[in-house]
Amino acid sequence: MRILFLGDVMGRSGRRAISERLSGLKSRHRADFTIVNGENASGGMGLTGAHARLLLDAGADCLTLGDHAFDQKDMLGFIESEPRVLRPLNFAREAPGRGARVFQDARGRKLLVAQALGQVFMRRPFDDPFSAVDAVLRAHPAGGMVQAAVLDFHAEATSEKMAMGHFCDGRASLVVGTHTHVPTADTQILPRGTAYQSDAGMCGDYDSVIGMDKGEPMRRFLTGMTRERFTPAEGEATLSGLLVVTDDRTGLATSVEAIREGGRLGMAKTAGAAAAAGAG
Repeated sequence: MRILFLGDVMGRSGRRAISERLSGLKSRHRADFTIVNGENASGGMGLTGAHARLLLDAGADCLTLGDHAFDQKDMLGFIESEPRVLRPLNFAREAPGRGARVFQDARGRKLLVAQALGQVFMRRPFDDPFSAVDAVLRAHPAGGMVQAAVLDFHAEATSEKMAMGHFCDGRASLVVGTHTHVPTADTQILPRGTAYQSDAGMCGDYDSVIGMDKGEPMRRFLTGMTRERFTPAEGEATLSGLLVVTDDRTGLATSVEAIREGGRLGMAKTAGAAAAAGAG
């Protein structure tokens, strides 16, 4: 199975890029199933029902959320009626929606998608993500009950993300981090066959401070004072994520590659390749 995963959609710039380019990206990579983290799609804080529909209509098969899952209050009701939107497994037990679900691709192959929140450096405590993930993976063994299993681990600390990757190694097809908005360079297949990347990055404007217009974050760093609310940067977005190919028989990864298309990171990648070619 060819699974495309895209990191946090950031504001209008990210939504526009998904609307305009996701279909082509899926076609070029022959994706069988596409997962998009919509955590910051609405003004940089949460996801509205209307924006969720936009991302789904653009070609996302599943949307994951994060610590801002219910910042937009209409998501409290929307998530109950739209099973393709997942909130974290270890959120409050009374929270609406689900943290994991089994989907099917166009060929009828089953794919588990789950999301959990990290605990380290997060603003408020959440239930233990390791025990929550363990229970779901035990109930849905990859290569058995499902042909593939993907975990979006929405966390701040790289160490916690790496620990989760090794914890799931051999039991999940992919463990990918979200939340920090910067794509990491550690795309790999772990020793027992699970594809891993510490952070997928964001689908947003990288001429920014993690997706936000630079002015207010810079002011706060320089003066320690708040003047305005953060607002998402609105330049051209880079679509950041990864593509993993799995073995239907085992559920393990056979290949994984980082995806960075368009915007500033896409340009940097192209420039780097051109420089390397010139040096040769």
